Amino acid sequence: MDWQEFLTGESGRYELSMEQTETLLALFSRERVPLNQTELSLTLSISEPTVKQRMGEIYRKFSASFPELDNHQGAGKSRILHTKLKQKYYQPSQPVVAPYPEEFISLIEEKIRRFCGRQFVFDTFQKFITENPHGYFTIVGDAGMGKSSIVAKYVWEHKSPCYFNILVERRNRPELFLKSIRRQLIDRYQLPKSEDADLPTLLAQVAAKLTVGDRLVIAIDALDEVEQEPGENLLHLPTTLPDNVYFLLTRRPFNLGQRRLAVSPGVPVKELDLRDSDYAHFNQKDIKNYIDYVINTDSEYKNKLRKWLQTRSITDTSFVEQVANKSENNFMYLRYVLPAIAKGYYKDLDLKQLPDGLQEYYQSHWVRMGMEAKPGQLMEIVLYILLEIATPIPCEMIAGIAEKDECNVGKVLDEWVEYLKKQNVEGEICYTIYHASFLDFLKAKREMDSKRKIFKEVNQRIAEYLEQGMD
Repeated sequence: MDWQEFLTGESGRYELSMEQTETLLALFSRERVPLNQTELSLTLSISEPTVKQRMGEIYRKFSASFPELDNHQGAGKSRILHTKLKQKYYQPSQPVVAPYPEEFISLIEEKIRRFCGRQFVFDTFQKFITENPHGYFTIVGDAGMGKSSIVAKYVWEHKSPCYFNILVERRNRPELFLKSIRRQLIDRYQLPKSEDADLPTLLAQVAAKLTVGDRLVIAIDALDEVEQEPGENLLHLPTTLPDNVYFLLTRRPFNLGQRRLAVSPGVPVKELDLRDSDYAHFNQKDIKNYIDYVINTDSEYKNKLRKWLQTRSITDTSFVEQVANKSENNFMYLRYVLPAIAKGYYKDLDLKQLPDGLQEYYQSHWVRMGMEAKPGQLMEIVLYILLEIATPIPCEMIAGIAEKDECNVGKVLDEWVEYLKKQNVEGEICYTIYHASFLDFLKAKREMDSKRKIFKEVNQRIAEYLEQGMD
């Protein structure tokens, strides 16, 4: 572990915010001598009063372990903290804990890149863990309401053990969850002889190691995407919990008959439903803040969006209001629509012609790409191959199944890139459907046109291709 990785881990241990972590990393970017306040201000492009305020919070959080910071008056606190951290860094016996699992690093960093708001969710969860000795806290919301981003933000801030169920990657089975969480807890808390321990045993071992004021929060995203046999708790989560152990969960809404999280009497359980009218104001405010951030701050899209607004004489306020209303409080809608505007896809349309809601956006793009005008075309075949395979596959394999030129298939994948997830699998670029909501949209299309020959042909080609591979 290098110096910067160590500092990142320490920032999580002491629950530094994103801005405070950025400041700490810049402050000690030189391992030998810390930056001074003026250098830090220039490096971070913030005012010196802001630097001073951030540093005050950093010293306050670290003073729990280093009381010298509280006792020292005046300048020199940065050198004290620097010395203490270096001593800790060079102790060979100090356990090394990754900030979060490597398998989820890219997902977490992507989700928090444009994160805005949701403070009401974090405040409600903090109140829950403050008022209860242990328990389950579940965030409920429709696709695209930002549930995964909320978990990613919490994990990034607190470096909590976590697991993200991802249906399109088949990363949604209880045994995969247990394997990942077991490894995280063993590494974090130095649990001996626990390689085969079940979750209740692991939680009991961790609870016994927690000091006064410490808590274990395990964050799990997308319980609705879990795949397991019916009749047992989702991911085999325990019905009882030790004190100071909490689960932060997310899921889409489901019927009462589908509910698969049972707990023993006396175990606190709370649900925060993002669709509840009590949170409408907060959701709308966060949506507007997100739009304002993208058009004024985001380095990737702000210049093109500002030009789009200026050429149409549309004010920021009007744009934010209208797009927010059309989004139906759906962040996934904004994730697609704002880049589409920036890229010029709507240069001949006024705001009234933007799609209403996420599903309508998918439908609008579906029609714009000519999917209904030319049934059976290569675009449709490629999408349905991805839908049926449901695991990351390379362009070469898609072309082989479609019996088309790989170059032409690559062009289709490029045209649909905003809906697809590209990832490196053993040195090869592979593709899957990006989000479960688009997966649902495609499934609805398949159900609507289930008698068409294209579906039988796609499945037959997949079977033949796989059979040839086995031979």
